Amino acid sequence: MSAWEVVEEAIATRDAVKVAEIVREGVIDRELLLDGCVRRFLRGGQVADLRFFARLHELVEPAHAEIAARAHDYLRLLPAAPPVVAELALRHLRRLDTLDPADVAEALRALLFRPERKLVSIGLSWLDQAVRDAADDADDYAPALAYAFACDAPDLQERAVRLALKHAARFTSVGAEVIRDALGLLPPDLGEQLVTVYGGEVAADEDDDCFMPVPLPASPQEDAGFPLIGDIRELGAFPEREDWQGAERWLEGFVRFCTDDRDLLRSVLTRWTSWPTRLDVQPEWRYLDQWSEAMARQIVTPETWLGRSSSLLPSPVRVSPPHLFLLRRWAEVHAALRAGTLPPYLLATPTSGTGHLDPGVLVDRLEGYERTGAKVMDADLWQALLRLPRSVAPEVAARASGLTSGAGVTAARWMSGDRPVPVTAVEWTRGFTTYTGDREPAGGKHPDLVPRIALPCGESGPLSLSDGESGALGLSHGESGPLGLTQGESGPLPLSYGGFGPLRDLLDDPDASRRDGHGVYLPWWPAVLPSDREVVALHCLPFLLYHWNAPGVEPDMLWALARAGGPAGEGVALLLAYFLVERDSWVGGKQPNEGVRVLVEMAARGDLPAAELGRQLALLLRRAWYKLSAVVESLESAARHGAHREVWEVVAGFLEVYLPGPGERARTAHTQALGFAVRAASWAGARGELPCVAEIARRKGSSGFVREARRLHTRLT
Repeated sequence: MSAWEVVEEAIATRDAVKVAEIVREGVIDRELLLDGCVRRFLRGGQVADLRFFARLHELVEPAHAEIAARAHDYLRLLPAAPPVVAELALRHLRRLDTLDPADVAEALRALLFRPERKLVSIGLSWLDQAVRDAADDADDYAPALAYAFACDAPDLQERAVRLALKHAARFTSVGAEVIRDALGLLPPDLGEQLVTVYGGEVAADEDDDCFMPVPLPASPQEDAGFPLIGDIRELGAFPEREDWQGAERWLEGFVRFCTDDRDLLRSVLTRWTSWPTRLDVQPEWRYLDQWSEAMARQIVTPETWLGRSSSLLPSPVRVSPPHLFLLRRWAEVHAALRAGTLPPYLLATPTSGTGHLDPGVLVDRLEGYERTGAKVMDADLWQALLRLPRSVAPEVAARASGLTSGAGVTAARWMSGDRPVPVTAVEWTRGFTTYTGDREPAGGKHPDLVPRIALPCGESGPLSLSDGESGALGLSHGESGPLGLTQGESGPLPLSYGGFGPLRDLLDDPDASRRDGHGVYLPWWPAVLPSDREVVALHCLPFLLYHWNAPGVEPDMLWALARAGGPAGEGVALLLAYFLVERDSWVGGKQPNEGVRVLVEMAARGDLPAAELGRQLALLLRRAWYKLSAVVESLESAARHGAHREVWEVVAGFLEVYLPGPGERARTAHTQALGFAVRAASWAGARGELPCVAEIARRKGSSGFVREARRLHTRLT
């Protein structure tokens, strides 16, 4: 194999070391090889290919004379060559002390016009040296300095301004005019520094960005209600697991038609129970369609039941509390059907598409129970109470006070304001914790979110009654009797939700980990607690940040919580923050995304937890993997859709948490956050000092971070 064939093979296999060895051995001419590398640089191509030729070029170790002979070609590479090539050319050009000043000026204009931060930084250092070395004036370098004013990085803009001030005496009127004409490229505060020396006018404040405020959209109208099944033939098979409204209609229709026309119900259900069942070999029924099948089979072919309904419920540790609560409702219908105590209709069927129940309708239903002597089912009553809105009209509460049954007295007290008021919080652990599921996310870690729910008056809460009764509403896993239902109550049912396990679990700390089997029926949860959306949000947190092989929180859940009732606190704010920054949830990557739409709707209704939303956005950026750019895009979109005042409240809460604290370094993203805050404050016409910003503004120094804090502080005060 000839020497050239060896070289061609080494180049083909990208063996730069082999080619360099052949050059050093004198087998091929180094001048020829250097010319070939430079021609390849000028021709361009794939970065990987150019990286090979750059390495080969450096292994040859070109001498000073060889660089000088090709200086013009190296200069041609500076404006547009990929960074790996441009850095190589710049490094060798700076070795030369014989470059013509015009060539240096050309090189600097090329460098300082580039977008790469590293090249611009090197270019500013070279510019500083070139101006100091200039024999006469430095006018040739003024255009290059003007290019640096347009740099995206605030700290590099500041360096360029310092150079302009440092060398002002080296520019004649010609160079000064070039600098003056470029003042519009600088932020106003930097431009003002140069105006005092060069004259001219600064640019208009960049936060005056032609923002045109628009009003918030009208608050959405109330939903059209909750239509029930009218024709028994519509009952059909049990709906899909995602369809909570269809499932509620099925359960309501089943119970109602059991009383109205059981024979016709049997004929309708027969075709849905014609296949062999596996219910008898399943140790637990953790899905509602299993319970629905058992209920349907009980109607079609009554059979001898060898166990208790409660014994088929999964253990509370195996399912999420809202899921278990749903199972309790179906299980007690099945138990009452077998015991012959099924009421003629349910109490908890909602009257609204949000899952809410009209208080007047519940009073009507309870009055009907009292007239007919129907037996109240525990979970049905508690679900009905949980679905009541937080505000009940006085005339409806007065009607409820006339109820005499235990369930009626319980409902009356609830409507009068004696309902649980949980205290909620979200805890972020510092750092990360190992994921405990069956698969680990990338890196094996994920942020640890710990939801907290507590009742300020202890386990029994403010609803406890000391009337000597116990167990009337008690229903716990594995208890004796048909779901713990008492037959023949006397006196009012106790309002101690601590005695009813599923309700207690709903209003207690959720499990912070995602266990197998948890998160089922997650889209139903807002309809279980439609007046306690913050509690629902906290139950959702274990399924928020990482979705591998497990249920996750989808935008529909966020919409449901936005339209639900009750205070919106840290949990709701965190869910909304997630959908503002999670780009995978942005349909087509476009704005406004689902999170923005929800933010604007909640702003229109006046129930947006703006400051808390800002805090949770900051925590997502600090503790997880999200970027500031997503926050800025979403908040700007919301502002342009009418929520500009609320966006400022979000930004104010965001800065309190996001800005660096004691012992933390300010980074570029912090400076950018302050810059966006200036714009947001301008849109909202915000006034009033922010302590976290004022403290930074009072610091000594002229970094971009401190300058942006001063701009914001000045605007606010």
